[in-house]
Amino acid sequence: MIKSVLHAQNRFFFGGLVLLIGLQYSNQVCLANPRKVKFFPTHQEVPETPLISSEKNVLLVGIKPYLGKEIMNDENSPSLRLLSNGRKLILKDVDGVILKAKEINIHWRAQQLTSPKVFVRNIVGPLASFESAERLANDLQDIGIESTIAHPLDWEVWVSGEFKIPQSIQSTYKKIKVSKSIVPYLEGNNGKITLEGPLSLEAPDGLRWENGIYLGPFSIQLDAYGSWTLVEHVPIERYLNGVVPHEIGARSPEAALAAQAVLARTWAFANSHRFKVDGYNLCSDTQCQVYKDPSKANQRIQTAIDKTAGKILTWNQKPINTVYHATNGGVMASVDEAWSIDQVPYLQTRLDGPKQWASEVDLPLSNEKYLKSFLASDTEAFGSDHPLFRWERTLESSQISKQLNQSQKVSSSFYPKRIKVVSRGSSGRVTTLKLEGNNGLEIFLKLDNIRRVLGQLPSTLFVVKEIKEGKWTFSGGGFGHGAGMSQSGAIELAKNGWTTKQILSHYYPKTKYGFLP
Repeated sequence: MIKSVLHAQNRFFFGGLVLLIGLQYSNQVCLANPRKVKFFPTHQEVPETPLISSEKNVLLVGIKPYLGKEIMNDENSPSLRLLSNGRKLILKDVDGVILKAKEINIHWRAQQLTSPKVFVRNIVGPLASFESAERLANDLQDIGIESTIAHPLDWEVWVSGEFKIPQSIQSTYKKIKVSKSIVPYLEGNNGKITLEGPLSLEAPDGLRWENGIYLGPFSIQLDAYGSWTLVEHVPIERYLNGVVPHEIGARSPEAALAAQAVLARTWAFANSHRFKVDGYNLCSDTQCQVYKDPSKANQRIQTAIDKTAGKILTWNQKPINTVYHATNGGVMASVDEAWSIDQVPYLQTRLDGPKQWASEVDLPLSNEKYLKSFLASDTEAFGSDHPLFRWERTLESSQISKQLNQSQKVSSSFYPKRIKVVSRGSSGRVTTLKLEGNNGLEIFLKLDNIRRVLGQLPSTLFVVKEIKEGKWTFSGGGFGHGAGMSQSGAIELAKNGWTTKQILSHYYPKTKYGFLP
């Protein structure tokens, strides 16, 4: 049974003119649909891609997804341009086609299927994050419903059409008939050379990609949506070269760099199932950890990675959820203030500053009066020199209406007249925001969906004030979700002589720093 109320995203409930952006459902039993329905898969199963690296702890990282997707809409799709950093690239397909060249261009075309494929799925989404999608998938599993987490463009949960989803979960039933596939090919002297995937690519001196150099090896493989992905098979320690400098900054103190390396390594282990549906582990953008140009890692970064090699943070002998962010505004968030997931002992609300200062601030900050005072007062909090430690944003009704229409498909005729904070977490972060519309409709944004919709807001640690009709000022603190390590805080602590272990213990108390059991 579902143990708790779930706040995922995109629940549309029109009874009493209430539009709830954030799924909420309570305990109930869900039975398979009693109607006799022919079983159809929910998506295209991707062929297993064997590891093409002999090293241990290799991650499959998608560095360019959705290749050829335009073909499905009868549009031209850009070719995939692969450029060597030195010696010739080596391209192979499963039939043994081999091309050696310093530049390889893979094109895409449509191929009609002799027998169309039919996929049937109930879609819940879009969801604001993988965390919300995973919580929903886990709760569905508790009541006997298997599901798949996918990311066609936004996070979604797919359930087979043979299951009846609880009525309190808004879903869209979709039957998809696919009559063509996307096929890669090369332009040869005698015409087009069709390739059979998955393709493998070796780059002896590295692949030049988006102003960076990636060592590989690589595969080019099908995803669950019929398009293709360029995937790097990268050992995890080398993967950190492309994460650490881009997440915390290459010039950060060594102890902060080392702390970031431990967190990035732990996060990768704990999230290696994130893109399972597409046949690889992680993406390279902000839906995972930013991973780009590992060749730019300087000696200080390499030293920080080497000194912590293989070390992660664990709790109950498992890798922890090492979420982190730029700055927390002086107060750490409990993890359930950011996402619809269960609390854990190591991610709780705490003040982030010297003991003397912290002793003078009362928690919780869920009281609006206390929070206003906290945001306006002088602070000795760690990382307070970050430019977004305190911030102010002004939003107008027309902006918000446009963003609701784009992200939540809310009618463009909806214009908010009033904005009200309904609930806050113990750190003061907004967990439910109500938008009252011009037509009597109310929209509730919850947790991570607040910043997904209102993207101008750096965090959910804010107070809101109407300055005139249809115009509001949001005054807040912090950049990011606020749970786990504040990168600006870690930098300050490192400058003050804290060790890597001390920094990690401060931001993730009760965890164990060491090798994976």
